[in-house]
Amino acid sequence: MILKKIVTLFIIFTFLLSGCATHNQTMSTVGPLPSSSYSKDVEKASMVTAPTLDVIIPVFDPGLQEDQSKDDNKDIWPELRRAEANRFAYKLKGKLEATGQFGAVRVTPDKTATGDLYILGRIEESNGEKVAIKIEVVDISGKKWLDEVFEHEVSENFYKDQRNKGLDPYDPLFEDAAAKIIDELNDHPLKELEDLSYITDLRFGANFSDKAFMQYMETKGGIFSLVSKPSDNDPMLKRVKAIRVRDQLFIDNLQDNYASFSEQMNESYLMWQEQSLFETQAEREARRKSVGQAIGGVLLIGLAVLAGVSGSNSDSTGSSAAGATGAIIGGLAGASLLSKSFKTSAEAKVHRDSLNELGQSIDIDLSPQVIAFEKKSVELTGDAKEQFAQWREFLQKIYSEEKTPDVQL
Repeated sequence: MILKKIVTLFIIFTFLLSGCATHNQTMSTVGPLPSSSYSKDVEKASMVTAPTLDVIIPVFDPGLQEDQSKDDNKDIWPELRRAEANRFAYKLKGKLEATGQFGAVRVTPDKTATGDLYILGRIEESNGEKVAIKIEVVDISGKKWLDEVFEHEVSENFYKDQRNKGLDPYDPLFEDAAAKIIDELNDHPLKELEDLSYITDLRFGANFSDKAFMQYMETKGGIFSLVSKPSDNDPMLKRVKAIRVRDQLFIDNLQDNYASFSEQMNESYLMWQEQSLFETQAEREARRKSVGQAIGGVLLIGLAVLAGVSGSNSDSTGSSAAGATGAIIGGLAGASLLSKSFKTSAEAKVHRDSLNELGQSIDIDLSPQVIAFEKKSVELTGDAKEQFAQWREFLQKIYSEEKTPDVQL
């Protein structure tokens, strides 16, 4: 009896102790945890952030031959393609910015601009129904990240959905391209991405002085790699960084022009896409009908000839008359269908002419501008590419006239 009481008391005492321990443990977990409670892996991961790369998107290659008379695709219209080359580059810029995975994303007239990552595009096809662009991604070191063709076909039901009103039917293509580029970004190691920013500064500096900046890099097979890094206080490096900031501001201002151009052509272009889709489908149907009618006409004429021959060889007057009548009727029917075939082909030509006319009125232009830098100014004229070339020449002049690289700017 006494033993039973002792065991009971022991169990109760043990339960009370465990309850207190649990209570104390619960109370101690309230509020922020001490740093020592985190695992080293989690702490390390929270401290590591990938550098944000600045992206350059040169205006796309419109996919035109220099001698357009030799172009195999006669349905390519130069004016429209050149407009699309600007628009497509700006569309991809918007999709990349929306990901939040990059630094500045800039559209430029050509690929001589300075950035960490370059996205080069070429229009392979664009007719309102089908669009295809070739995308090549290369970093400033010269390493190729991506070389792929992206395609999209616009559904004929796209325009039947009122929710799509005012939307660009090509958007899915640019979204796919942006997603693929992000995948490639995530596949590159942190150290490689960090080195790109150094190489970017050094290559920009080498544009002004090979001797001063190429010593920090080596090239092999067109690939730039770091061999050493200049001091952050290096006066020449500080000088070119200051010039590069001004260069970035100039390119940033260009973005307003590309945005304005894309906005100005938006209404006309969306209308062209919609009408072009319907015209392309109508032309395809007209060609199909034309071929069918032409074949039918030829068959009927053939049957008429056979009927005539059969009738002429018959000893029966009735059969001969029937054969002659069959020849006449069959010939008329065949001629009628052939006439419709030519009419349908003419309609197809109207469709082609209509598409051609829709692609003639879109072009881009930039106003002249005067830019001041370090008490000097330059007037830039011509289109975006011409003005950009003049700007780079102006920067070269500014750098060469400043003999002392560490002058306070």
